[in-house]
Amino acid sequence: MRPLQVSLGERSYPIHIGPGLLSDDELLRRSIPAAQVLIVTNEVVAPLYLGELETALAADQQRSLILPDGEAEKSLGTLAKVIDELVEAGFHRDACLVALGGGVIGDLTGFAAACYQRGVAFVQMPTTLLAQVDSSVGGKTAVNHPKAKNMIGAFHQPICVFADTNTLATLPKRELSAGLAEVIKHGLILDGVFFRWLEDHMEDVLALETDALTHVVRRSCEIKATIVAEDERERGRRALLNLGHTFGHALESLAGYGKWLHGEAVAIGITLAARTSVELGLLEPAACERIQSLLARARLPVGAPGVEPDALLELMNLDKKAGAQGLRMVFLEGIGKGVLCPAPEEAILRNVIQTQLAA
Repeated sequence: MRPLQVSLGERSYPIHIGPGLLSDDELLRRSIPAAQVLIVTNEVVAPLYLGELETALAADQQRSLILPDGEAEKSLGTLAKVIDELVEAGFHRDACLVALGGGVIGDLTGFAAACYQRGVAFVQMPTTLLAQVDSSVGGKTAVNHPKAKNMIGAFHQPICVFADTNTLATLPKRELSAGLAEVIKHGLILDGVFFRWLEDHMEDVLALETDALTHVVRRSCEIKATIVAEDERERGRRALLNLGHTFGHALESLAGYGKWLHGEAVAIGITLAARTSVELGLLEPAACERIQSLLARARLPVGAPGVEPDALLELMNLDKKAGAQGLRMVFLEGIGKGVLCPAPEEAILRNVIQTQLAA
């Protein structure tokens, strides 16, 4: 399948999508010509895919670093482990890091690449649906602060992305559903036709039907690549990609990283954003019900009983997207039409949170 292109001038790069990419030695060696390569992965992904990737790449000086699994590893302490590995191996500025795993590995490895010797090349090889449709594209790299998600990071674009759809067959059902939150988000903010397609084909996607999965990954990457090409550093339109994330990131932090998968927290956040949109008179109640119904059909949560609204609001105000003018949030004027607005009065948010999270 012809690769997509993220058009960023000299930082442009291809997104390869399809089955069997991790063992395509000719394509991999052509795309990653570095003599020094560090593959960063985790203990869940390594037994499944590391061996075939190591064989396919076969760089002159090639090392692999296997980290523990989980959101808790997206930290400054784990970042130091990656940097230590590069220093101990004597890797120079022409080296390349390869992120083999989900969003945690991709964000962590990308940030290590941004920091090491003021910036070296890296490649995204996402193995989860969430990473394939979202976090591997766009150059956002980061680790978490204990009080706020992705607070420490940099924009650092990969040199290429390999979304091997074969890896989705080994995903636990919960992880597959978590990725669908970001897929649904793409339809909600920019493509109502895609949202309707998801309504018509959700069961095919959940059943891992090849054509349906490929369409989901490709269309999501097309949407994100277009937005990133227009607004690389999130000074305008790219902020639409944060639909549900202000609520979701605060929920992840409040619950402790790891209780909610990122996509699960985003699904709850999308529901809260849709409900708030109705309260603000931006969205028809019927559209909100369609959104909540599709999230539920994707086996995603839409409530979080027991969460204290004031605690969630406090963390939302720490969101890194807040500026001198205060917090700005993404709401919906319709399915397929996201809009960036100043945060409404806290009383409105508190009421929506209290009502919806108890659902």
